[in-house]
Amino acid sequence: MDFLFLLKALIMGIVEGVTEFLPISSTGHLILAGSLLDFTGEKIKVFEIAIQSGAMLSVCWVYHEKIISVTKGFFTNARDRRFVTNLIIAFLPAAILGVSFNKIIKSCLFAPVPVAAAFIIGGLIIIVVERKNERNPVSKIESVDEMSMMDAFKVGCAQAFALIPGTSRSGATIIGGMICGLSRKVATEFSFFLAIPTLFGATVYSVYKERALLSAADLPWFSVGAIAAFISAFICVRWLLRYISSHNFIPFAWYRIAFGLFILVSAYYGWVNWVD
Repeated sequence: MDFLFLLKALIMGIVEGVTEFLPISSTGHLILAGSLLDFTGEKIKVFEIAIQSGAMLSVCWVYHEKIISVTKGFFTNARDRRFVTNLIIAFLPAAILGVSFNKIIKSCLFAPVPVAAAFIIGGLIIIVVERKNERNPVSKIESVDEMSMMDAFKVGCAQAFALIPGTSRSGATIIGGMICGLSRKVATEFSFFLAIPTLFGATVYSVYKERALLSAADLPWFSVGAIAAFISAFICVRWLLRYISSHNFIPFAWYRIAFGLFILVSAYYGWVNWVD
């Protein structure tokens, strides 16, 4: 395996790690990066999903104290059991719909106009929610441990919208959480925690489903991508937690709108193959 191929895997891992937890959609950026690097194909699609495990592990590292505490207290502490239950409840809507409608989503929605529309509409929703929150704050929940099962279910339903390419899993869960009364910090943290079962499940499902495409020879470049995703996501998560303490998500909204317009222009002129 040549150095250039490993370098491409490294870059793709960095792109995944940086974009996975920001409300800007990792899918669209991976398609763009893959097209620019000439790094495409069926096996690359599996690679793009598999390296999400690296991003997921970065959350485990950042919140390792919370995870260890919940694990130890699951059988003895009602608060810890509720937290785990909430994660399961929030995970299920997207998991069930994703498995049920995966082929339909890929065949109908992986096209420039739907992807661009998801970017632009998502950006507009972020602006509306943030502006409304500035005028009339509705945050009622200031800790992930205060969330009810209904709160978790609502966030899980919001995450299901991320099945639409270009929507952004983190964007859907964070903004959905804020609409439901979670503070920006709690919505962001719960989005991080929800990424653990979601990204792990997506990785296992994809690798198992496409196992015939893979071999032991793929391990080096898959590892490079996953490690790059871990490091870049770790830095991004730490940065985002500091950012939201004094900023809103409106800059990301304008970025989404600009990126959506870029998708339309680049697809029209044939610069990028957004079908992936």
